[in-house]
Amino acid sequence: MKFQFNRTTLISLCLSTLCMLLTTTSWALNADDLGNTKVVEAYVDGLVKPLMIKEHSPSGVFVLMKDGQIILSKGYGWQDVDKRIPVNATTTLMRPGSISKLFTWIAVMQLVEKNKLDLDADINKYLKTFKIKDSYPGQPVTLRNCLTHTAGFEESFLGHLILNKNDQIISLAAALKKYQPERIYAPGTQAAYSNYATSLAGLVVANVSGMSYEDYIQKNIFEPLGMRNSTFKEPLPDNLNQHMAIAYQYANGSYIAEPFELITNFTPAGALTSTAEDMLKFGSALLNGGSLNGVPIISTETLMEMNKIQFNYDDRLNGHGLGFIHYPWGNTDTFGHDGATNAFFSHLGVTPSKNMVIFSSFTGPGGSKINRTLSESIYAEFMPIAPFFNIPPKEFNSYASKYSGSYIPSRHNLSTIEKVFSLLTQQKISPDGKGGLLIGDNRYIEIDKNLFREVSTGQLAAFKENKQGKIIGYALNGLSMFASIKIQSLFLLKAFNFFFLVLSIVVFVFVFLRFLYQRRLIKDLPTKEKIAFRAALIASLSHLWVVLFGLITMMSVGSQLVEHIPTMLKFWLVFPIIASLASIFLLYQNLEVWKEALFSTFWARLRYTFITFCALFMSWFYFYWNILGFQYN
Repeated sequence: MKFQFNRTTLISLCLSTLCMLLTTTSWALNADDLGNTKVVEAYVDGLVKPLMIKEHSPSGVFVLMKDGQIILSKGYGWQDVDKRIPVNATTTLMRPGSISKLFTWIAVMQLVEKNKLDLDADINKYLKTFKIKDSYPGQPVTLRNCLTHTAGFEESFLGHLILNKNDQIISLAAALKKYQPERIYAPGTQAAYSNYATSLAGLVVANVSGMSYEDYIQKNIFEPLGMRNSTFKEPLPDNLNQHMAIAYQYANGSYIAEPFELITNFTPAGALTSTAEDMLKFGSALLNGGSLNGVPIISTETLMEMNKIQFNYDDRLNGHGLGFIHYPWGNTDTFGHDGATNAFFSHLGVTPSKNMVIFSSFTGPGGSKINRTLSESIYAEFMPIAPFFNIPPKEFNSYASKYSGSYIPSRHNLSTIEKVFSLLTQQKISPDGKGGLLIGDNRYIEIDKNLFREVSTGQLAAFKENKQGKIIGYALNGLSMFASIKIQSLFLLKAFNFFFLVLSIVVFVFVFLRFLYQRRLIKDLPTKEKIAFRAALIASLSHLWVVLFGLITMMSVGSQLVEHIPTMLKFWLVFPIIASLASIFLLYQNLEVWKEALFSTFWARLRYTFITFCALFMSWFYFYWNILGFQYN
């Protein structure tokens, strides 16, 4: 058939080409567009709305101020799903979580300005009802350590970080005395993010000022800045409670309301309740050298000192100041903080070079993903980093293996049952065989000695060597307080523990199955062999029950673990003790089996010994991971 090329065909071809260009062209955004409300709103709407539906997030807020003007202040979703009350960025209250820490650090520095506090004095000087343990003689914890997360405290949250009943509330001083964690690092040597250390600094503010922490912040920060819809008090005052965004979980196609989270035990670390526009006022004060509308909350000089790098994992990375995180996202000089509770996920960013402040907060199961995606995207899209090339060093494969291994966060626990969470937070790092390094699912290329860049985002990662040249850990750019430590002990490795856990469970199941299928034969065994088999059966069933009931317990009460120690968990902890006693008896019987040459063959006795080994491994596992006994605060 002959092709007819006419005007209609030409128009159709042009339209098709135009449509193709429109759908395939990526329109560049730049920092100037951040002053355009329509552009910013279209961008945020296009990212947030689909994600909220997909991730089942019922509510969120986003505000952006640039050059002293509010460019966008918008609520998303519902403050109250059942009553269909929409979120309002001016009036709806959110929980900024750990952004609360910025208020604590400003409060500390206010008192430093008045010569009432010394950042480098022993913090015990300011404590009245208890003292920090002298774990490292001659190396006391200081306020500077607290503000830089280098006090050395282990992670501690189980049963006391976030509550849901008013009758669980105790005073800040009582909580910090009762739940004082062990110190696992000498002060000033290792950054490890710590809610306890920040709360300790808040208690010092209360002790020295003679006011409650909540009242001090109200008088010295909220009131000067006109933050009328903000409080650290829990439960919420009636005039604010009516505007609180309800926290929800999502199950079976419906949103289920959750109780108001009480963070009173660690108020200075995360108990703030505020609106998006109030948070914008606080961010604006940080942007404007410590004052808003001519009213200062801190001097410009002190704020500059707070923003100086006080601790850094590697000088080639962004470190952190006296509390402030310096973000690596995009081509910016942004500082601020992120925050998370069980239900709310938030970001406050201050960018002096662009004269900009943003605050975002989203709730629900997908709140964390939405908040982080939005935060990172705003900086990366509107202020992108310069293009770069991913050219692996030719010789990298020859020494890549030194980075291989499993890593755990510096923020971990050693002394209580919380230690077991280190099995769940390990990260695998390995060469990809193509000149790169895989950190989790992300590929990095070495650009300098022990310095790597992620191939798509440009995120930097720096590794640290000891004096022998062995890799001991790494940190991502801007996140030195969340550094990771390379696991050196075989016993800590997830692969080691899970291999023998699975192996032991399989062995115990076979012992049980043998009992079911050979009951008559077992019944006719000689007395000593019968006792030996029963010892193996009892030990096997005991350990299987520990595992099974443990899984049931975690599925039933796992979400309650930050609120209190559930009775079900306490009941479960009885069984590792019973199973371990059964293992000791099994070990005795194993000695008898070999001494008396019980069972018919050498291989039968060897199988019995292997069962004994598995039972003893399980008991070791309970002991090593602090599951044996009632090891919690």
